[in-house]
Amino acid sequence: MSPSHNNNSNTAASLAKNKLLMDCYRHMHSNNLVLPTIPDVSFKIRRAINDDKSSVSSIARIVQIDPAITAKLIQIANSPLYRGRKKIESCPEALTRLGLKTAQDIITTVAMKSVFNAKSPLIRQKMTELWKHSSYIASISAVFAHKIPGFDPDRAMLAGLIHDIGIVPILTYADKHPDIIANPRDLVDTVRQLRADIGVQIIRQWDFPEDFEDVVINAENWFRNNKNPANYADIVMISQLHSFIGKVGVKKIPKIDDLPAYKKLASHLNASDSINILDTAKDEIEHIWQMLA
Repeated sequence: MSPSHNNNSNTAASLAKNKLLMDCYRHMHSNNLVLPTIPDVSFKIRRAINDDKSSVSSIARIVQIDPAITAKLIQIANSPLYRGRKKIESCPEALTRLGLKTAQDIITTVAMKSVFNAKSPLIRQKMTELWKHSSYIASISAVFAHKIPGFDPDRAMLAGLIHDIGIVPILTYADKHPDIIANPRDLVDTVRQLRADIGVQIIRQWDFPEDFEDVVINAENWFRNNKNPANYADIVMISQLHSFIGKVGVKKIPKIDDLPAYKKLASHLNASDSINILDTAKDEIEHIWQMLA
């Protein structure tokens, strides 16, 4: 059953006056909403990595079919997150340094930019803004995860990138049906009400880890409070909070030390430390962000 976090009466009222919301809602519940497909290179790499007969060299041959992905993988292997004593200059070396599972997540992250695409200028701009936001959250998440024991930077980076993936099908639908958007609020309301439910459908279709569903649902659920250990949803939430610092409307977001997620991470991270991490890792975050961009 798909999780729903909307008040039924509010949803009904919104459906009546918002054609975009009504169409996306109807298509989502009938499983007819067009969801993005996982990039082909990512699918092939995942299949090869999970094949016991595969070797680093055979997997490298698959990766090298896409020169842009290969270049990004080598770049990331030489980034501050993974850098070793020797500069990496080939795909097999990058795969060896990163490890195959890490490389798989990184390749998926890099390849996913192709999903954020549209034809009309307005929706293409929205997709670009969504990619910039998502890749920035991915960069901050990777840096936080690198500093906090028990988390993998590559998985945190992918978690940050997919936290708003549910918006993509909405923008794609709006791109194909521009006449149904009566006013800009229609798109905003549709995203607000459906992004989590659609995002969960995508995570399941792509066969991503189950805890990524939690990321999609709770990335902005600031005061979510449960007794479970900290997870990637908490990392992405804290990263989002930091991304808003210094921006318009910052007074509307909570203080970091009021967040239950922060309190879970408090043994590894406190409010001043988290600011310091961003201050000391600005270049690191910017470097990763530029590579994703």
